[in-house]
Amino acid sequence: MRRCLSLPLIAVLLFSTSPAGGSPQAAQSDLLGPWTGAIQVMGAELKIKVVLSQAAGALAGTIDIPQQGAMGLKLTGVRRDGPSVHFELQAGPGVAAFDGKIEKDTIAGDFTQAGVKGTFSLARGAAEPAKPAPAKTEPPPYREEEVTFANGDVTLAGTLTVPPGAGSFPAVILLTGSGAQNRDEELFGFKPFRVIADHLTRRGIAVLRYDDRGVGGSTGAGPNVTTEDFARDALAALAWLAKRPEIRANRIGMLGHSEGGLVAGMAASRSRDVAFIVMLAGTSVKGEFIIRAQAEAMARAAGATVEDLKKLSAQQDLLFSAVRTGQGWDAVIESARALGREQIANLPEAQRKSIQDPEKALDMAIQAQLAAAKSGWYKFFIDYDPAQALAKVACPVLALFGSFDLQVPAEMNRKAVEAALGRAGNRDVTLKTYDGANHLFIKAVTGSPTEYGTLEKAFVPGLLEDISKWISERTK
Repeated sequence: MRRCLSLPLIAVLLFSTSPAGGSPQAAQSDLLGPWTGAIQVMGAELKIKVVLSQAAGALAGTIDIPQQGAMGLKLTGVRRDGPSVHFELQAGPGVAAFDGKIEKDTIAGDFTQAGVKGTFSLARGAAEPAKPAPAKTEPPPYREEEVTFANGDVTLAGTLTVPPGAGSFPAVILLTGSGAQNRDEELFGFKPFRVIADHLTRRGIAVLRYDDRGVGGSTGAGPNVTTEDFARDALAALAWLAKRPEIRANRIGMLGHSEGGLVAGMAASRSRDVAFIVMLAGTSVKGEFIIRAQAEAMARAAGATVEDLKKLSAQQDLLFSAVRTGQGWDAVIESARALGREQIANLPEAQRKSIQDPEKALDMAIQAQLAAAKSGWYKFFIDYDPAQALAKVACPVLALFGSFDLQVPAEMNRKAVEAALGRAGNRDVTLKTYDGANHLFIKAVTGSPTEYGTLEKAFVPGLLEDISKWISERTK
């Protein structure tokens, strides 16, 4: 699940979509060009690449943060005063400021954001020596088409990949997890839905994947859009796809990841036209229980004690009550602040000293999460029980989980989906858990989302083959 469903207390997020800016300083040639290095903050290291340029007498630049899948972000306030170099990145929890000094082929100095202080260092040039141009690759052996379809006044834009030949082909609609995501469900440079679409289309299965509302070419975003709306989008995709001449209308299924698995179950419970569903780490229990389990699993992975977990649970009690009643938000804020202060106090000394203004850092993190908790999506999610929809699903179901998944814990959700489909009398149910796989079905070390950016961008062995074989057997 892309959304952060609990209330994390410190988060340094460097993403930005702000326009470029600059200062009319006269740039020197020794500053312009690519620089590579890293940010060191709170005991962690983020690799970065900065490209500085000059246009119309003003300095400008971009920054890449590959571990976060963020590329080409615009820098603002780029300026130079003698050996001093300054630039900024407009980011969600506060401006990320870089103040350094240039000395020959290096720039090094201080990094600050939301009261958290670190350092950064850059060296001139590309991160790696120049490599020979890659060999030309053959175009894929299938057709790709940019498409749009409508759900009422909402337009959804995506890509349809179709195997060679006249058809008719079985098809799969891909449904992303929570949070605004593009059609590839891209995260930290990994594009799982593009990989899945390529694999399935090469095996004779057409695939439709589309941008979430408000992303790419899709419209209709808003804080009160809920999972119900996503299910209606999925059924609109099915109705549109069924009219395509190359698609076999009675062999269209849905594959959803995380919340997308919940959406697939909801859609299948409402329409017999859904031929099958594949749930990748699909949520199968009430949203409140998912959030509690997720928060506890992540806290344990971070070394939380039994007493820490009790305090976290009490804080969540306050949050859920406030979401449902609209009252008690002050108590939620104070509880989160107290919990955050304890966590900061227990940090290693070096990390603790790197936070210049702990209260400011806490306030910014808490306010960002409160905005999400007060949304219509969150209020719907915490009380929706996917098992009620799954108990009405009669089509074949493939439910896959990762044993290291801390966001949608495998055991509780596997048991829930199996029980619900049993109540439905569904006799075509396949369940499997991949040992060592995290929420993204990547081989993990701990399963924590904090390591997502450092892992190999590839699915665990056998996952794609299991999916394509299962679908092919049910769409012959």
